[in-house]
Amino acid sequence: MKIGYARVSTEEQNLDLQLDALLRAGCEKIYQEKVSGMKTQRAELGKLLAHLRAGDVLMIWKLDRLGRSLPHLVELTHELLEKEVGLQSLSDPIDTTTAQGRLVFNIFASLAQFERDLIRERTMAGLASARSRGRLGGRKKGLSEKAQKTALIAEALYKQKQLPVMDLCKQLSISKPTLYRYLRSRGVPIK
Repeated sequence: MKIGYARVSTEEQNLDLQLDALLRAGCEKIYQEKVSGMKTQRAELGKLLAHLRAGDVLMIWKLDRLGRSLPHLVELTHELLEKEVGLQSLSDPIDTTTAQGRLVFNIFASLAQFERDLIRERTMAGLASARSRGRLGGRKKGLSEKAQKTALIAEALYKQKQLPVMDLCKQLSISKPTLYRYLRSRGVPIK
């Protein structure tokens, strides 16, 4: 089954061009939304990914309509390939249902990995340079003033044993690991 995905970034933009192209390409169902591509949570994309089954082909107008960045696009495409779902872009030379399309996609994936490796190398070189000058990176040791106050409240509530740990975390709007870190910072034995 050919399933389309159309997206524009703002309410003022129009989906007609994408929708017309996807319909001409034979899409039986089209998911559409008006949301920035930089948003990690896109409701319609989530529904689409949950709906896809092996043998389906996801069709898009252009690659940038699907992914936020090349690494994100590579991640999504790998997810599709694992589900045995093809990806076709109507405006780009990507069609993972063919050997050549998979080759082009793998070249893109290699470029994305290369980009990540370069960033990592530059970061490591920058940290080494800073260390050689006596500068240390990372967070300052200990808790911020706000965290210290929350840790004090967490200690009092934890010692009262009135609330289950998860309820205590919800009450303080912190995660369980954060609660335990706060308690350890206050010298509270954790059971």
